[in-house]
Amino acid sequence: MNNKILIVGPAWVGDMVMAQSLFKLLKQRHPQLLIDVLAPAWSLPLLERMPEVTIGIVMPLGHGQLDLKVRYNLGKSLRAAQYDQAIVLPNSFKSALIPYWANIPRRTGWRGEARWLVLNDLRKLNKKQYPLMIEQFMALGLSDGEALPADYPLPELISTAKTQDSVLAKYQMQRHERPVLALCPGAEFGPAKRWPENYYAQVANAKIAEGWDIWLLGSPKDAVVSESIMQETQQKCINFTGRTSLVEAVDLLSLSSAVVSNDSGLMHIAAAVRKPLVALYGPTSPAFTPPLHKQAKILQLSLDCQPCFQRECPLVHHRCMRELHPQQVLTALSEMTCVF
Repeated sequence: MNNKILIVGPAWVGDMVMAQSLFKLLKQRHPQLLIDVLAPAWSLPLLERMPEVTIGIVMPLGHGQLDLKVRYNLGKSLRAAQYDQAIVLPNSFKSALIPYWANIPRRTGWRGEARWLVLNDLRKLNKKQYPLMIEQFMALGLSDGEALPADYPLPELISTAKTQDSVLAKYQMQRHERPVLALCPGAEFGPAKRWPENYYAQVANAKIAEGWDIWLLGSPKDAVVSESIMQETQQKCINFTGRTSLVEAVDLLSLSSAVVSNDSGLMHIAAAVRKPLVALYGPTSPAFTPPLHKQAKILQLSLDCQPCFQRECPLVHHRCMRELHPQQVLTALSEMTCVF
């Protein structure tokens, strides 16, 4: 049995959230196992909210960067940790180099990109057997061919009263009894995944009229979209876009009463803090990366052109999002949040 394992984590925030299913599965089977995770700087803070992870190690290179010297030096520096196994979640050749140069005796990952040169526990991926990303992650934590558990351990990020009070104090806010709707109108992948901002504004205005507070969350790249929503709601939302760290977003989402989000990293965080969630899918598919929460409601059309998985609508019309109307979201919210 392995005592210490290094997991090379995925690059995207949402994928890192879903990787927690693997971490939880490993700890369920081997409670004494030490799990270290190599992660990009932007998703590394999430590991603080995953009690299964022992140490988060920053991956100094950005998405797509090769830089063999940096990878070699990092791998060499990890030799002292004496890991028993590495599990490489990304499917690229370069992602497997660091465990190889760290001299980790067992290096596990899916086949592809001539990875037989650097991995010695290669698995052949059957996407029909493992259609979900979390299934593909968890399968690498089991023996080759071993069946997945009947009930999957789902991501669950930790948010405590202490961390919540800290973020409220930072933004000079207090807990109150009014319900809060968090809106996540951005999408790192590209504009095709974004529900129109005027639709978000219509939902916000309707909930404001019902006595709800509205919070806008997103990265600095989403500032223009959020500012448009602010204008269409007469500045009646609280705009956190580009102001919060990732862990602060975890706490703010945990304080919300419900969330509406595009298919994005924040959507997966909202699911992992177990909030009623309306998830809007256009060019992507929940058949691979759904929100992993029983109180999530997925809204998606069934157009012939879906899913295209393109960053921008190749047909220009963007019907997959434009024909998802605000009333559908409001109806889904009312069904999930009837207690308010």
